[in-house]
Amino acid sequence: MNLFSTAFDASKVAPLADRMRPRTLDEFIGQHDILGPGKLLRRAIEADRVTSIILYGPPGTGKTSLAQVIANKTTSNFVRINAVSSGVKDLREILEKAEENLHLYQQKTLVFCDEVHRFNKGQQDVLLPAIERGIISFIGATTENPYFEINSALLSRSTLFQLHPLSDEEIRMGLEQAIKDETRGLGSYHVEIANEAFAHWIDYAGGDLRRALNALELAVLTTAPENGIRRISLEIAKESVQQRHFRFDKNGDNHYDIISAMIKSMRGSDPDAALYWFAILLESGEDPRFIMRRIIVHASEDVGLADPLVMLQAHAAANALEWVGLPEARIPMAQAVLAIATAPKSNSVVTAISNAQEYVRMKKAGQVPIHLRDASYPGAKKLGHGIDYLYPHAYPGNWVRQDYLPEEARDTCFYNSTGKGADKNRGKPTAK
Repeated sequence: MNLFSTAFDASKVAPLADRMRPRTLDEFIGQHDILGPGKLLRRAIEADRVTSIILYGPPGTGKTSLAQVIANKTTSNFVRINAVSSGVKDLREILEKAEENLHLYQQKTLVFCDEVHRFNKGQQDVLLPAIERGIISFIGATTENPYFEINSALLSRSTLFQLHPLSDEEIRMGLEQAIKDETRGLGSYHVEIANEAFAHWIDYAGGDLRRALNALELAVLTTAPENGIRRISLEIAKESVQQRHFRFDKNGDNHYDIISAMIKSMRGSDPDAALYWFAILLESGEDPRFIMRRIIVHASEDVGLADPLVMLQAHAAANALEWVGLPEARIPMAQAVLAIATAPKSNSVVTAISNAQEYVRMKKAGQVPIHLRDASYPGAKKLGHGIDYLYPHAYPGNWVRQDYLPEEARDTCFYNSTGKGADKNRGKPTAK
């Protein structure tokens, strides 16, 4: 043991965001939909009846803080583990101790694991029997979609609570609490903050209170007092945050959420929204080829025959990306995005190929009509191949009535024009 450990108070050097963690439900900011008066989770915490739960939400929304509030409230033995450093052996030791406490002292155990999505399958499986038998209650916190990242067996034994980014008012409330609190916060620094500085931090935080508190702390600690007061202007607030952070994970569900928003904005003919999500993808470092692949697909899926030139623009943008690269290629890519967003919409291509594929999956494959069969090789004519085939270009309008489908599919229609843009009057011509 360090001889000076008893004299050292780690809380005094902890970051402001850590010092300002709520100690009770009344101090907790936000998440009223799950912690408001009468809500299930609040009732469970107040009654010390918390069962196994998964807390899912973006950073800075209070997952770890909520676990600490539960730890402060519960009479159970509260054990915090790390998903990365706690191996199967460590987990077994915790579970053995939990079972001993339950049998000998009738004391329950609450096990909290932050970033639970980092648990591998073996680690998660170790917990299942103990949770099922009531040896422990488990609290897992994660920023990743639990339906993608957490063992379905563990998820089925837990109640999922989703936490949302804090509102602007809630972020400001957290900042003001930190400024006023003389024990845990910055109250002893005598700080005056311009409204513009508050607004800048709130906008920068994007619903993440921890990020706002980190910026506040840096600004206050690096500003010299004048007549005993530290005045934080907008300029100082801007200096405390260098670059806006985008909550984006190429391997997580947020990656798919943003590309989904861009696609749906293009489909919904909103060019501004499409550009907004496209810009976020670019600024977040997304693979431009991934973006380009989605643009090409939706040039056909959502515009298609309504404006066939949009597909050509998409392919031209893809070619520009390969030859020019970023950042210049962002311009033709944006042109393709805008082309899709502003074009008339038709999904007749998607419907047509889907109808055709569904038909051939469900029906026996028909024989190629004999007049359509290959007649180019020696002996084909003797088999009747190509006989009676009518060459359309030999007829007025380059069209002549004849059957192209096998007999059993002859009355089937796969393609239907939507009548949008150029996707009209594309049905079978009528003979003149």
